[in-house]
Amino acid sequence: MDWTRGHTIGQGSSATVSLATSLRSGDVFAAKSTELPKSEFLQREQKFLSSLNSPHIVGYKGCDVTSEDNKLMYNLFMEYAPGGTLNDEIHRNGGRLDESLIVSYTRQILQGLEYLHSNRVVHCDIKSRNILMAESGAKIADFGCAKWESEALQRGGTPMFMAPEVARGEHQGFASDIWAVGCTVIEMASGGAPWPNAADPMTILYKIAYSRELPEVPAFLSKQANDFLSNCLRRDPKERWAASQLLKHPFLEEFSSCTKQIQESNYSPTSILDQGIWNSVEETEESLGNLIHSSSKTSARERIERLSCSQGPSWGWDESWITIRENNNEESNAIMDGIEAKGDMICGSVSDSTSSGSEKQESFASSIRIRTICKKDSAVVSSNLNLQRHRDRLSFPLILSTSIL
Repeated sequence: MDWTRGHTIGQGSSATVSLATSLRSGDVFAAKSTELPKSEFLQREQKFLSSLNSPHIVGYKGCDVTSEDNKLMYNLFMEYAPGGTLNDEIHRNGGRLDESLIVSYTRQILQGLEYLHSNRVVHCDIKSRNILMAESGAKIADFGCAKWESEALQRGGTPMFMAPEVARGEHQGFASDIWAVGCTVIEMASGGAPWPNAADPMTILYKIAYSRELPEVPAFLSKQANDFLSNCLRRDPKERWAASQLLKHPFLEEFSSCTKQIQESNYSPTSILDQGIWNSVEETEESLGNLIHSSSKTSARERIERLSCSQGPSWGWDESWITIRENNNEESNAIMDGIEAKGDMICGSVSDSTSSGSEKQESFASSIRIRTICKKDSAVVSSNLNLQRHRDRLSFPLILSTSIL
């Protein structure tokens, strides 16, 4: 396909999203691009998107390899969503959504998940920043972290939206997506994080993994909404309802009026210069969400994320975090070998599911193996480093001192 690249509408640590136009038809679409040697995860996303076809999943438009500025670039073409992300929609509505809109978008997200799960696909990173707002409604996007349900090669997600079993490094399946849906409903209702009182990243991940606590549900939500959330946010994944069951819940039938006119008024394709659109474009890695991928071979100690950044974390909206992905592919690791990290953000994982409660907490502060070093404008590097070697590059002596802004 002959096409021309327009202005950048999303920037990530390893990919850029641009507005693009077909020279033949004039159709506008989104082109997600990265250098070919670093395109393993983008190619993985392409494999998922090209096999999916649902009105509730962002549309796949093709892919190609181009030569630009003496570099080979891998490009993934996707449907352009003029309304940006669900996170943008929350901000457009004053920081939180009316329950009628929450119902509408939740239904569409679950319809997308029902389709994915029926095709044995686990998304692994459902949240508002990964839901695009097309003219027809909400669509699930960003499949860079997706996996087949039977795969045990990797686990991923954004810490605030992680299910307990994922935080512990256990199997990540359909039920993990359902937990994230519950967290996303809370995000739509409150305009904030599902765990608003987290002291620091390590604390919240430990709380999710090992406590009996649940995300805080806004008090003003209806009784039906509370019951709906109770079926999403069950700590035992076996007790969570499936997407098909939740679609029949009375909460999703509470408001029958159509909100399409409201959506279309905000998502005119002519308004792309007037809105902060695609600021978090599908790839949560544009310094927004923080994904974690850990090998199934790593110990429990290495499985809960530990994070720190030079400007301090902003866990309410993940705005100072970028996507972290661990390569399990030896060839990809070889490609990345030798790349020097330019940044001062240290990202890693740690837990101990075999220790007692006090031992688990103590293990968070010692013997940490760092899996990735990254910065907004630098490449993702896969490595094994000791946190002590990088303490002088951190604004915090240890993650334990990190505070939430």
